[in-house]
Amino acid sequence: MENLSTATFGGGCFWCVEAVIQRLKGVETIKSGYSDGFIKNPAYREVCTGRTGHAEVIQVTFNPDIISYHDLITVFMTSHDPTTLNRQGGDSGTQYRSIVLYHDEEQKEIAEKVFQEVQSVYADPIVTQLKPFEVFYEAEDYHQNYYNNNQEAGYCQFVIDPKVQKLKKMYADKLIG
Repeated sequence: MENLSTATFGGGCFWCVEAVIQRLKGVETIKSGYSDGFIKNPAYREVCTGRTGHAEVIQVTFNPDIISYHDLITVFMTSHDPTTLNRQGGDSGTQYRSIVLYHDEEQKEIAEKVFQEVQSVYADPIVTQLKPFEVFYEAEDYHQNYYNNNQEAGYCQFVIDPKVQKLKKMYADKLIG
């Protein structure tokens, strides 16, 4: 049986983060959802108001024998802008904050190390939150696997496609098929 691990992070719209991370070798499953808020079982319409405290996040089940947490978090940190507070592109609000929710002390230490390693890529300081994981609420079905199911949509073509293309250039050796 495989030795699987879990990672949880958000970097703007969960559709974008999901589309990038799901293309990596060793990623078994991804669920889009909400975390780090103060109400139970929030709905998308509530999270979008910015009043629930939640961030849009993905929860990733991965095989650390194929992709390390270090590599996973490095891809995450270089596939969005971790220097903008509560914003990614046109998406603005606390629900779009950059956040890493660690599941144990080892993940916390690795994330701190990666933050330092990738800081040189950015002119501005990294503002990604690093917090302990508490709870994950799965988003509605239509948010799952969004990019793969909606590639003809304008948002996918103009916002997500460039992120996927950047991933292909930077991490071709880590991608599936």
